[in-house]
Amino acid sequence: MKKVLLINTHLNYPNWSEGLLNDAFHQRAKDFFLSEGFEVLETKVENGYDADEEVEKHLQADIIILQTPINWFGAPWIYKKYVDEVFNSGLLSAKFLAGDGRTREDLTRQYGTGGKMQGKKFMVSATWNAPKASFDDPNQVLFEGRSTADALIQITSNYRFCGVEVVADYNCFDIFKDGDIAGTLENYPKHLKKVFKL
Repeated sequence: MKKVLLINTHLNYPNWSEGLLNDAFHQRAKDFFLSEGFEVLETKVENGYDADEEVEKHLQADIIILQTPINWFGAPWIYKKYVDEVFNSGLLSAKFLAGDGRTREDLTRQYGTGGKMQGKKFMVSATWNAPKASFDDPNQVLFEGRSTADALIQITSNYRFCGVEVVADYNCFDIFKDGDIAGTLENYPKHLKKVFKL
């Protein structure tokens, strides 16, 4: 049976951001993968975790999905802590990677090619205050033509560094103003089916 690891890194701010939207996307993904016959592994970062156990969950999973709000242009700070602890455990145990890929014997080996997690796939599902129109348009002041993939590179690079294939992200835009939250949530399973070829 194939396995998927769903990581929810929403950080609760009472009376402002309580995580209902990210929980809804997390649950939609869970329901989808259960309907496709997957075993679902779950981590809600805010509820605590054991770094070594998270390493094992990553090793078991065929697919890994991060569900995150974008707070000040990145995932909440608890996710950086999670990455530092989990990926350091995966490095020290040599389960995620064996060095950074470079060797003194072969100078053609590139930085970021030492990963051991080939065959796995990783995706980010994110909720943004930013509107969709602010991306992929060089006339936009803030992102200057950059894509969501560009904006998420500090997240996806960790997985790519370990040999995981990164697939197209999924985004719910403009959540505080005019975003189509209901439609984006409804269409989420179609994106999952497409990017994971299910």
